[in-house]
Amino acid sequence: MDEDTQGRPGDAASGDLEAVVRRVIDEYRQREQSKAEPAHKAELLEERRRREALEKRVNELIAENERARTQAEQAERSAGIRAELQRAGVQKVDLAYKVIQDAVVKGEDGKLLARAETGEVPLRDFVADFLRANPEFLPARIPGGSGTGTGNRAPASGGSIDLEKIRPGMSREDMEKARLEILRVASQTLRGQ
Repeated sequence: MDEDTQGRPGDAASGDLEAVVRRVIDEYRQREQSKAEPAHKAELLEERRRREALEKRVNELIAENERARTQAEQAERSAGIRAELQRAGVQKVDLAYKVIQDAVVKGEDGKLLARAETGEVPLRDFVADFLRANPEFLPARIPGGSGTGTGNRAPASGGSIDLEKIRPGMSREDMEKARLEILRVASQTLRGQ
């Protein structure tokens, strides 16, 4: 019986010891886990902040790219309209551009079209119709205007007239010679000769 009594208290003591060791190991694990949790949480929070910052930057870059693409399309559209106006011989391209720019759109195939009363038409046709309706944008058909000479009035003669001879009461023939000489000198001066 001594053996049974001795074995039992030893078994009880070893069982108690095992339970104590398990408790100590569990407590150690829990402490280590509680120490590591804040570090893990902080790391997760930092990673989340980095991810959100990257997502924000990507969204900004996407928006910036879209703005740049829109500006490039507008510049291309503007250049196309201006080129067509110049090709058609428009004198005041900027003014004509301001008038028609809102009617011009880019088609699905990338070509410039204009919204007209008859529907969408090619830009070239639209500009031609616009210029037929508004010929003031085209250069004048007859150069010059009121008061400009035709250029063929200047005499071919090289005779000069003395300013002293120009006076009231001079003969009609001398007055005509003086007038023609003045016209010749003035036209040469205006032409830069």
